[in-house]
Amino acid sequence: MKISPAKENILKRVRNALSQPVQLPFPNSEGNSSVFRAENEGLELKFAEEFTRLQGKFVFCTSKAEMIENLRVLAENKEWHNLYCQTPAIMKVLHKEELPFLNQGSIHEADAAITDCEYLVARTGTIVLSAAQPSGRALPVYAPVHIMVAYTHQLVFDLKDAFNKLKDKYGNDLPSAVSFATGPSRTADIEKTLVVGIHGPKEVYVFLVDE
Repeated sequence: MKISPAKENILKRVRNALSQPVQLPFPNSEGNSSVFRAENEGLELKFAEEFTRLQGKFVFCTSKAEMIENLRVLAENKEWHNLYCQTPAIMKVLHKEELPFLNQGSIHEADAAITDCEYLVARTGTIVLSAAQPSGRALPVYAPVHIMVAYTHQLVFDLKDAFNKLKDKYGNDLPSAVSFATGPSRTADIEKTLVVGIHGPKEVYVFLVDE
């Protein structure tokens, strides 16, 4: 098949361009640097601002003892009778106080679920959860209220930082599922009306303990 002169000229220019590659004019736009300015200080405040903006409930605790007392007051005010927890590290702390409402029934009867988390993302107010946690996949979304106990060392600025820490923590053996919770579950699929708690807990609390 004979190639027309115009087409041959186009192919010639393409071949020449491929044989002489040029550098990208904007190399930093290819994901080599973060779009957002990282903040090294004030991650607690940043997370609290973003998390509460999304209807999350944030409780800052200066110690484990204060966390337990805040949890006791919350349970009494809400008249909760069964706070379900299956995270050994959290249960070890709570059992020292002999809280009367802890694990007083099955998960199906839980007024609220208490779990840990992997990380807290300050920039978006997001909680990072994984299947490797003792609470598993079901507990964080099954109960009507989800309470997370986290520590200040789990704060990161952006999602990229959380992914890097997960890789450092688990190496090649990453959890089978990693999920991101940004406030209570919500949807506006039906007539564009926002409904909170449609696919998971209606209320989400973060008890952040300062170490």
